[in-house]
Amino acid sequence: MRVLLVEDDLRVSAGLASALRRRGHEVVQALTAAEAAEAEPVDLILLDMNLPDRDGLEVCRRIRQHNEEVAIIAVTARAEEHDRVAGLRAGADDYVVKPFSMVELQARIDAVMRRTGRAVRATTALQIGPLRIDVDARRVWIYEREVALSRKEFDLLVALARQAGTVVPRDRLQLEVWHTTWATRHNLDVHVAALRGKLENPRLVETVRGVGYRLRVD
Repeated sequence: MRVLLVEDDLRVSAGLASALRRRGHEVVQALTAAEAAEAEPVDLILLDMNLPDRDGLEVCRRIRQHNEEVAIIAVTARAEEHDRVAGLRAGADDYVVKPFSMVELQARIDAVMRRTGRAVRATTALQIGPLRIDVDARRVWIYEREVALSRKEFDLLVALARQAGTVVPRDRLQLEVWHTTWATRHNLDVHVAALRGKLENPRLVETVRGVGYRLRVD
């Protein structure tokens, strides 16, 4: 999904954009209302209510006047009830108060897209640091160099990439890649070792002893 992130705090914007990209979203960043107005069409707008050049409520109203279809989630530190009501009346589909977790934000994104009738498209491209995966084409690049993977190696990498930064249990990997939990421990370990070798970065896929594996996100 293509997301416009309108946030004037560089640190917050960078962290949030990175988290959204790890979840498969394409992110366009804007620091001001003026930059947001110049952005290409998107599926969803995450709109900070405290912008340096224009009040967020006014920005929300103007967006809604010109585009009734785009989903808008107000993201702000304004936590009072009257602020939330004002944001919703200005045209926002939902209102998220800082600080919030990515789990909450993603849940709200999913709910808003369902309510507005805009289904979230299946992720066909994944970017994790130097690693780029085209899921549909079944192609992988590391540092812009294409890597040839076997079918199981590719499926294993995608299973890890879709949950990059979190530990994926062995049983879940076996179920997603081999469609059974009866695959031998040795079989999974061999494919992880082969994957590490082909990516030429053994630290990229981390072993979490007694649990499973994690695709490293720096």
